Amino acid sequence: MISTYKIKPKFQQLIKPLLDKLYKAGVTANQLTVSAIVLSLGIGVSLWFAENWHFGYLVVPIGLLLRMVLNALDGMMARNYNMQSRKGEVLNELGDVVSDMFIYIPLMKLSGVYPELIALFIGLAVVNEFSGVMGKVIGSERRYDGPMGKSDRAFVVGALCLTYYFVPIEPWIVNGLIALCSLLIIISSFVRIHKSLNNG
Repeated sequence: MISTYKIKPKFQQLIKPLLDKLYKAGVTANQLTVSAIVLSLGIGVSLWFAENWHFGYLVVPIGLLLRMVLNALDGMMARNYNMQSRKGEVLNELGDVVSDMFIYIPLMKLSGVYPELIALFIGLAVVNEFSGVMGKVIGSERRYDGPMGKSDRAFVVGALCLTYYFVPIEPWIVNGLIALCSLLIIISSFVRIHKSLNNG
């Protein structure tokens, strides 16, 4: 299925020089994970006040891009420099869910957008991540399959906020987009569970 996750290998190659510099500077994988969580809080705050501080809409896509870099770097740091640990794994998984909530909850403040729809979107996103983790519990590896994973959701929200920065968007369009994404998250979760049960 189509997903931005498929570009991850090339993206990792692109940021490899930065990884080496951070390691030489003494930065750890867990520090990168915590930095991504703090950054996500800042993104959420910017979006929360975006109606009064219009630049906040532009902060979201820029911040999400930086978060994607940090998320890629922490995994690479852990694998490449033997920093993998149970603590790091828990921090990474919970950090992703908490970070998503920081960013997505402020979407409820968008004019004309149904807060119930955003709540559904957030809840399904949590289920989707849990479905991925279940792959490691009942299968052999963490699953990232499906058309609306973490990076796909970030891309949609980033593109939405970038559009908001330049032009207003009719609420029915945003509601329709969130509803479509919610449907794709459900499909993604089923795909992950299916592949986990069948070991890929």
